[in-house]
Amino acid sequence: MGTPTKFHATWIGHSTVLLRFGDFHVITDPVFSKRCGLYLCATNIGPKRLRPPAIPLRSLPKIDLILLSHAHMDHFDIPSLRQLESRGTQVVTANSTSDLLRVRRYAKVTELKWSEAAQAGPLRIRACEVKHWGARTITDVWRGYNGYTIEYDGMRILFGGDTAMTKAFHNLKSSKPFDLAIMPIGAYDPWIANHCNPEQAWQMGSDAGAEALLPVHHQTFALGREPFHEPIERFLEASGGDTKRVVARKVGDAFGM
Repeated sequence: MGTPTKFHATWIGHSTVLLRFGDFHVITDPVFSKRCGLYLCATNIGPKRLRPPAIPLRSLPKIDLILLSHAHMDHFDIPSLRQLESRGTQVVTANSTSDLLRVRRYAKVTELKWSEAAQAGPLRIRACEVKHWGARTITDVWRGYNGYTIEYDGMRILFGGDTAMTKAFHNLKSSKPFDLAIMPIGAYDPWIANHCNPEQAWQMGSDAGAEALLPVHHQTFALGREPFHEPIERFLEASGGDTKRVVARKVGDAFGM
């Protein structure tokens, strides 16, 4: 048998990524529902899922940490979060969003504003600035929205959450590169004011100093007008031939080190 990987990431779909740091498991923005959106009379009227999750929710390992970027319904899916409730699971989420959770059913729920940090098991989590918005409805405009950096045993991982083009990722670059940047690349047509296009996602990941990039937020829900395969095709083209740095091209792809 080979030596177990120190770190492993699997793209489950949309912005949901399963991360394994040793034996500590993290899931980002878990959305396993057949639709993402508003529930009326026990029926979800949101966009229909185009691809099933690469790993069914029931087949997940024990989740030690749920990492939530913001309260939009395609990132903060209440039915999925209800099924993940456990007194052995921590949650790190954006400022003013924990009221949407049944916090007593988790081990700990921590809200973070930009630049604030928290410890979760062996991980150091820090919220970082992105260009988006956090309101779940028309009126709750006070809710926060984050990207995150994760530090573990000399490694650095970046979860970009949801973002339009911003120079804020420049501020994350240091002498230690990010081993992986998880960056959103879809829903830019016509929502470019709030969602980056593939070229911008590549630029921001590069600005942060990422050695490998895992593109998400595409191939799962039709949230924009762009064709199904256009985001990943443009992202690969944006790499300028350096496609080995792109570690996921379809739902279910994985990366380890």
